[in-house]
Amino acid sequence: MNILILSAGTRNKVVEYFVKTLRGKGKVIATDMSNLAPAIYEADKYYIVPAMTAPGYMDTVFDICKKENVSAVLSLIDPELSLLAKHKAEFDELGVTVIGSSYELCELALDKFQMYQWLKDHGYKCAKSYMDKELFYADVEAGKITYPVFVKPARGSASIAISKVYDRETIELLFAHDDGLMIQEFLNGQEIGADVYIDMISGEVVSIFTKKKLKMRAGETDKAVSFREQKLYELIEWFVKEAGFTAQIDIDIFEIGGEYYISEVNPRFGGGYPHAYECGCNHMKLIVNNLSGIANANAIGKYSENVYMMKYNEILVK
Repeated sequence: MNILILSAGTRNKVVEYFVKTLRGKGKVIATDMSNLAPAIYEADKYYIVPAMTAPGYMDTVFDICKKENVSAVLSLIDPELSLLAKHKAEFDELGVTVIGSSYELCELALDKFQMYQWLKDHGYKCAKSYMDKELFYADVEAGKITYPVFVKPARGSASIAISKVYDRETIELLFAHDDGLMIQEFLNGQEIGADVYIDMISGEVVSIFTKKKLKMRAGETDKAVSFREQKLYELIEWFVKEAGFTAQIDIDIFEIGGEYYISEVNPRFGGGYPHAYECGCNHMKLIVNNLSGIANANAIGKYSENVYMMKYNEILVK
């Protein structure tokens, strides 16, 4: 059983965990467009590939799958998730399982305004969001929303180009220089991250790990502490089943006054996943079980709580 990890980047731990889980069963092949992506060197083998937007990129990926007898493929970046899902039929013909959600759900998760609309329409608490700044101004006048707010690309990832805004003048300036921006309510509460695995055979949520985020850096969790909460597990299970996600997903949630607000969903391994793994949530093993035809048992909440994660810098010299 060989697993291909695309756009490995700096996700060294994710690659390392797959290598450890597959040891004696298969190998891990990683790719990136740069030979300075440190995570590729954790794999059993790596390939330098063109950018995912380059002509012939998918042919390169298919060739790697054939050459390395790949059993399954996944990506660690948001834009590529839709690309893999879009080509699921071709992967199926090669006998390669795409570890991820459907194309429609990957696109929904990538478009933050569409996700907001879906959450609102299905009755979930979430941050008010606007693509039309005039509607936002009207709601400010009506007292339905107040500054500060976030202005961000509706389609984006890794917290790139996000601004915390305190006045109308700044919003006008940002909207004048960029297209596709949205305005999002500032949720002043405890930010929570959930690493969730939905079994690819049974379709059931079988693992949920939750952490309170204590410090963020460049859009990723820098420090966090694990905790358990049955009410939150139930909300996550209901949301995941209603939306239809599968395999690994990462959910951002806010707790305000004892209520949970769903913020964003990433249908992939999140940057803070190593916290879950080190507390006992080995989602790599769950994936390998599924690829072997084994459905996983429910292990929701079965992890160590009050365990702190603290990221720090490391170097790789080649």
